[in-house]
Amino acid sequence: MRTALVIGTGLIGTSAALALASRGVVVHLADHDPEQARTAAALGAGTDEAPEGPVDLVIVAAPPAHVAATLADAMRRGLARGYLDVASVKGGPRRELEALGLDLTPYIGTHPMSGREKSGPLAASGDLFEGRPWVLTPTRDTDTEVLNLALELVSHCRAVPVVMDADAHDRAVALVSHMPHLVSSMVAARLEHAEETAVRLCGQGIRDVTRIAASDPRMWIDILSANPGPVADLLSDVSADLDETVQALRALQSSDEAKRREGATGIEDVLCRGNAGQVRVPGKHGSAPRTYEVVAVLIDDQPGQLARIFADAGMAGVNIEDVRIEHATGQQAGLVQLMVEPKAVPVLGAALRERGWALRQ
Repeated sequence: MRTALVIGTGLIGTSAALALASRGVVVHLADHDPEQARTAAALGAGTDEAPEGPVDLVIVAAPPAHVAATLADAMRRGLARGYLDVASVKGGPRRELEALGLDLTPYIGTHPMSGREKSGPLAASGDLFEGRPWVLTPTRDTDTEVLNLALELVSHCRAVPVVMDADAHDRAVALVSHMPHLVSSMVAARLEHAEETAVRLCGQGIRDVTRIAASDPRMWIDILSANPGPVADLLSDVSADLDETVQALRALQSSDEAKRREGATGIEDVLCRGNAGQVRVPGKHGSAPRTYEVVAVLIDDQPGQLARIFADAGMAGVNIEDVRIEHATGQQAGLVQLMVEPKAVPVLGAALRERGWALRQ
């Protein structure tokens, strides 16, 4: 691939353009908002000047509701040898294109499984997709050259290609992305009118659950409008679980010992099923999840503290597998939780104490 045209210079489009440009591809940028395309160009994602002739690949990074129309326009104008989109829903756009009577041999639907809570070109990063799955949904009609162009794009973005059926993809993202986002938003909505004294008690648990609720509602209306059925089916199942859990909690309030036992059994069931589901979430680098031990370090909220901890861990020969930070309420301090292999705990603990760090048991 030598040339590409990215149509839609938001987070995903600009991030893909940055990755391609950094690998020597001549990238042209277009957007319904010319100022946004100019911003992406200023970031080094390419040029906002139109290509003089057909490019190798058109990448449509428009909202799901506009993907089919944007692709149809590009294909009718003969802008490229191959066309793909990066929308989070795959079955709908393809059916829309089929209904328009277009030749779909030069088209493939794709979806990079990466993103951020922020949107727009200023939130973009050339390494956004690195190590992340990138779904490709070819059909028997997809031209081999187009599939190869898509694989080249994925390679340039250092993502991991995953081939799926379009409708299977839509059911999967409903489960692992769309439904969780709505649940996160519903939990976060409980905080909107909560008493300030209660909100000040927020810890890492509520931050983890509500993090994705900070995303742009307009973007999510587009996404959910393109995949409402599978998401509604999943929320219906969650609703049934909620009803059963509410009944179990009410039973725990009962003065009847048998009802309390029944309630406890119901709560244990949902918690155990949650455990069973959580362990299926892929671990580091997509491998099977592993159990790490935590070394908790108290730090001041000052520049350079994390860098010092990582440097000291490195000097001790310990690899930090994951890290979490919990900020103290009303204090310029926090707790850094370092996840390491169990055998590394005594080594890291001793090294950090020797270098003056305060550990929490």
